[in-house]
Amino acid sequence: MNADIINRNNRQTHHIMKHISYILLLFAALLLPALSGAQTIKELEAKKKKALQELAVTNKLLNETQKNKKGTENKISLLQRSIRKSNEYINALNSEISLLDRNIDSLKVQKDDAERRLERHRQEYARMIQASYFQRKYFSPLLFILSADNFSQAIRRFRYMQEMAGFRRQQAEEIMSLTSQIAAQEGQLLNDRMQKETAMSAKELESQRLERQTVQQREQLKALKRKESSLKQKQKKQQQQADQLNSRIQKLIAEEIKRQNANKSQGGKAMNREEKLVAGNFEKNKGKLPLPVEKGFISGHYGIQPHPFLDKVQVNNKGTYIQTPAGSDARAIFEGEVTQCFSVPGSNNSVIIKHGNYRTVYSNLTTLYVKAGDKVSTKQKIGKVFTDKENDNKTELYIMVYKDTEIQNPEAWLAL
Repeated sequence: MNADIINRNNRQTHHIMKHISYILLLFAALLLPALSGAQTIKELEAKKKKALQELAVTNKLLNETQKNKKGTENKISLLQRSIRKSNEYINALNSEISLLDRNIDSLKVQKDDAERRLERHRQEYARMIQASYFQRKYFSPLLFILSADNFSQAIRRFRYMQEMAGFRRQQAEEIMSLTSQIAAQEGQLLNDRMQKETAMSAKELESQRLERQTVQQREQLKALKRKESSLKQKQKKQQQQADQLNSRIQKLIAEEIKRQNANKSQGGKAMNREEKLVAGNFEKNKGKLPLPVEKGFISGHYGIQPHPFLDKVQVNNKGTYIQTPAGSDARAIFEGEVTQCFSVPGSNNSVIIKHGNYRTVYSNLTTLYVKAGDKVSTKQKIGKVFTDKENDNKTELYIMVYKDTEIQNPEAWLAL
């Protein structure tokens, strides 16, 4: 009888252990996608937050133009950007909703499977407890050990009794752990469903606003089309003014470097130790430098590109245009020394700051807060950006970056 009981308990033990191993492996396999999904959700939240911040700046500037009911270049540019950022925000919301749907479906499958296995696990555990009770009722564990044929068999029986007691404790702990895991899955399911509802509501509101802005943009473009010829003439004049400014900057920087080289040929140094350090640090921070305004966005990219809404018109930017709210100040993107403060008709005031053999140029400023020879620190205010009251209060800074006389793309240096 004792042998039958032992054999039956051994079979039950092997069967239950097999199920426990399977459950643990299954839970680990299902948990990894959930953790991966949570990380992706976090990334989408960051993307959504960034789109909202950019949208807020654009809409703030757009609200400043609402007093003027006529279609203006600035208003249409802002509408285009607002529509683009709204689409980015909606796309991020769509991605988040799709991912939440997958997470919810996955969690449901995990939870249902875990509950079924937990129930079978409980039933098997109950049978094992019953067998243990039957074992204690019909024979004494001590007599079971003492009735062994030899000492080795007695040791094995003693270890068997210990293992069975330890296994029952382990079973109870596993049941509690699996129960806790199912509760956590239920909590995650509830959280994901609420998050999905929030995202869907935000998407609906943004879609409605986007539809209104698209209609508004279409009407504004029609109004501008009627005066396209005069706008092209205006754009041609603006390009000429930009070319004059670029030429003046190029000339001033070339003269500065010529003086440096003359100093070097006379036994001086092109760059002293401090300037070399500043230049090295400037170079190390490529792609990490702050915007030259506290709040703003790129309204004109570096290089040759088609005009945003005028057909068959190209613009050639030697720097980057950054639009910012009215009343904003320009600020240095890195520590350095002011070498030039000058003005060009149509482009207002400009400031050149030297960073070793690098230079940054800030144009379209009114009041200046610095003068030639001043040392400036990163983010120090250097002047107020001009606000064009004839173009819906458009406030736009023009920034350039040079390495010696070689012009650089500012967007490669800024943390955008």
